Amino acid sequence: MLSLKAHFSQSVGAPGAPLHFAAHSHHPWPDVSRTAQMQAWDDAARLLDDKWGHVFGTVLPEAQRHVARVLHLPDPGSIVFAPNTHDFVVRLFSCFPAGKTLRILASDAEFHSFTRQTMRLEEEGLAEIVRVPLQPHETFAARFAAAASAGGFDIAFVSHVFFNSGFIVPDIAGLVAALSPHAHFIVIDGYHGFMAIETDLSAIAGRAFYLAGGYKYAMAGEGVCFMHCPPGYGPRPRDTGWYAEFGALEKPRDGRIGYGSDGSRFAGATFDPSGLYRLNAVMRWQQSLGISLGAQHAHVLALQQQFLDGLGESGVLAAHMLAVADAPSRGRFLTFITQKAGAIHDALAAKRVMTDYRADRLRIGFGIYHDERDVEALLHALNTLSV
Repeated sequence: MLSLKAHFSQSVGAPGAPLHFAAHSHHPWPDVSRTAQMQAWDDAARLLDDKWGHVFGTVLPEAQRHVARVLHLPDPGSIVFAPNTHDFVVRLFSCFPAGKTLRILASDAEFHSFTRQTMRLEEEGLAEIVRVPLQPHETFAARFAAAASAGGFDIAFVSHVFFNSGFIVPDIAGLVAALSPHAHFIVIDGYHGFMAIETDLSAIAGRAFYLAGGYKYAMAGEGVCFMHCPPGYGPRPRDTGWYAEFGALEKPRDGRIGYGSDGSRFAGATFDPSGLYRLNAVMRWQQSLGISLGAQHAHVLALQQQFLDGLGESGVLAAHMLAVADAPSRGRFLTFITQKAGAIHDALAAKRVMTDYRADRLRIGFGIYHDERDVEALLHALNTLSV
């Protein structure tokens, strides 16, 4: 079985490190990212004012190429970076006329930042939101498409892999095709899919936005999120920083703010580029391993099955339901629905076992740094709890 713990010697592979089963929440960084972080500092010291020429001329284009390769996108220039995906959500909203009440289609299980922002707009009468229940999972895509058929939506926003269950929308390209006549913007939240499951956006690259970042399975840490921007959609967002003008600097002025025509039209302003260094280093490292995302996901699913087989009938989780029981339909974490989620999390933390929970959902994440012995240790910790 795949075992890459040696490549995480400064974190989960260090002597005495806690048992970390929360890769879906905050993925440990591999050792190569530390060297990259130091390189960012060294370049800043060496290049001084010329640092940004290096960042925009070398570092950022490499990161765009890596993302485009993983997602099978035809043009790396469609990728724009920002410190977080919330920045992109706000810029997408700002593409519509000021004062317009946005008609938004979403599930009832989107991540907190999107849910919070849209609810706040709803409070002010600036958004009308149709929320399609995620459950039952088996019929979600059909029900979401049926809801879209009412038409007139400004934005249809949907996760590829849902954060609070791990459920994977099985045919994201097919769903985008079904949504296409009924929504102006189609936005896919890919944060729990990017670098976790094989994703091919080639068929929908010209129609859908895609958001993700480095904090989870890309293993590059915070501050390095990105959005793929389909050509022609949202040419002039009101929420705009000066980097969005780089692609238009040579165009004649006509009294209006200029924008690049590629993904840079959604760029912000000055940012910390060290995340790009880390992302590039991790991507190069992944390529050097020669292990596909499919093989990595198979490794994770095998560990999940070992864990489920070892729970037994009397363990603390034995009686609690999995949010997604079908292995091909879930991502890299298991979600148990239980009113004891917080208590189990805290009891495991006292044993130096890291998981996480959201309300009544205990999430246990598996990664490429785990092996069978880690799962055995997790099972021992769980099966000796009394909560």
